[in-house]
Amino acid sequence: MPIYETYTGCHRDSFTSLADAQKNFKLTWPENFNFAYDVIDVLAAEKPDKEALVWVSRDFEEKRFTFKDISDLSNKAANYFTEVGLRKGDFVLLVMKCTWLFWPVLMGLHKIGAVAVPASKMLTRKDYVYRANAGRLAAAIITGDGDCTEQFDAGMDAYETIRYKFVTGGKEPVGGGWLDIEAGIAGASAAWTRPTGEAATRADDIMMMCFSSGTTGYPKMIAHDFTYPLGHIMTGVFWHRVVDGGLHFTISDTGWQKAFWGKLYGQWFGESAIFVYDYDKFDGKNILHLLEKYRITTFCVPPTMYRLILQNDVSKYDLSSITHCCTAGEALNPEIFNEWKRATGLEIHEGFGQSETAVMLCTISPWMKPCPGSMGLPAPGWDVRILDEDGNECAPGVTGEICVRAPSREERPRGLLTCYYLNEEETAESWHDGFYHTGDTAFRDERGLYHYVGRNDDVIKSSGYRIGPFEVESVLLEHPAVLEVAVTGIPDAVRGFCVKATIVLQKGYTPSEELVKELQNYVKKNTAPYKYPRVVEFWDELPKTFSGKIRRTEIRQMDMKKYGK
Repeated sequence: MPIYETYTGCHRDSFTSLADAQKNFKLTWPENFNFAYDVIDVLAAEKPDKEALVWVSRDFEEKRFTFKDISDLSNKAANYFTEVGLRKGDFVLLVMKCTWLFWPVLMGLHKIGAVAVPASKMLTRKDYVYRANAGRLAAAIITGDGDCTEQFDAGMDAYETIRYKFVTGGKEPVGGGWLDIEAGIAGASAAWTRPTGEAATRADDIMMMCFSSGTTGYPKMIAHDFTYPLGHIMTGVFWHRVVDGGLHFTISDTGWQKAFWGKLYGQWFGESAIFVYDYDKFDGKNILHLLEKYRITTFCVPPTMYRLILQNDVSKYDLSSITHCCTAGEALNPEIFNEWKRATGLEIHEGFGQSETAVMLCTISPWMKPCPGSMGLPAPGWDVRILDEDGNECAPGVTGEICVRAPSREERPRGLLTCYYLNEEETAESWHDGFYHTGDTAFRDERGLYHYVGRNDDVIKSSGYRIGPFEVESVLLEHPAVLEVAVTGIPDAVRGFCVKATIVLQKGYTPSEELVKELQNYVKKNTAPYKYPRVVEFWDELPKTFSGKIRRTEIRQMDMKKYGK
């Protein structure tokens, strides 16, 4: 039986309906649960030759690893780290892109009880200094690609707790003092014994800490304990519908929490191998080529990446191996859903969650068909409500905040954060009255389906109306001239805020006042007229995260400089 059944007591197909799963899905775990020992090492012992990871470099070099390989390499990593001086409870920054080393390194950190702190390769000196000191980091493991080590070294005079710095790829940066992690792991012993006593990990110990991509102030530090991977049984096994013995492909840099949704825990719980493409620049043709060549079985990318893939002739590629497609990271526009289905015959199953959670709203096959524009229903194991400012549940059609029933740290769905690390005030602000408050807004329709509106700080309040960016973007994306769009609110002396659309045009279209008027009228005709963008700007490209999510925060910051009072 798949190993996830050890913790759920049943197979995913044993449920007769979504209602049955929502009522009866339960997780159990031992008090010392640790994914590296209790999943990876068990699979290595019972199914040593089963494929776990297929890695392809930007130059299309290929490496393959079995569960036995991952187990042995993680033992070597654990030995190397302890020989160097890392210990249980040390916080370790991981800026590793998508090198194959990331997976054994992470499992090695889990084995010694060190806390993994994933981060993006795009950080600069200021970012490193804030993260190192706020999180009291003991070490950093940095990619040898690009100038990441130089950016990190630029802050050496300001770090308060950094003791060790490791580099991948055998690079010896100018600053010196870097340890070659690949050589260190290669030279370490593969014999490792699970620690006991004070050195042993408990399920409620902190396993991971990530920095949120907040819209105001410094990033918050989100703490997850060793039960966090259990929450991703729902993500990988139920929502992604990974195939036992198959190959799952989620596109995300390991610096983003989406990698832990789609490139690790849930997929290995379902005993699917993980496909990793370590690229520098997204290219839709390359993705289609890899989907075909490696016979990918399940696939998940943000909506923006589906759109970029669809800029190519998808019919030229054999995608018949794909059994299930998903998306998350931003709201899925109906137009993208329909285009993908026309091109491939596959429906895209949307999911919603945060860095603080596993998937908590989704369309789960085979019990429900995706409805374009809807995030679906609460995932089994999650009691999700839409609440107004007074904490009352909103009626259908009324926008409110997405909140998760979580009476206490002990009585919370697995996958939900334990706290905002070293910040009791922030924790109390988001987690009170028996609910975790996500800061995202949505409404339920008459069928009970949840529809995303936006972040509390994304929602545009104009002349007394609350306008969600997603609904305006969805209309604009249906216009043949629009390739990409981000809708934001800019200050307006009369209305408080007005709607602005930042647009990337399709090939063959050029910016003009006539096109602005045409787009404005198109929105007025296809949705409530008060939502139309009074300001339209044409850009060559929109700022995005490495995983393809549009950075509206960056656009808003530029808007405030240009249009602020």
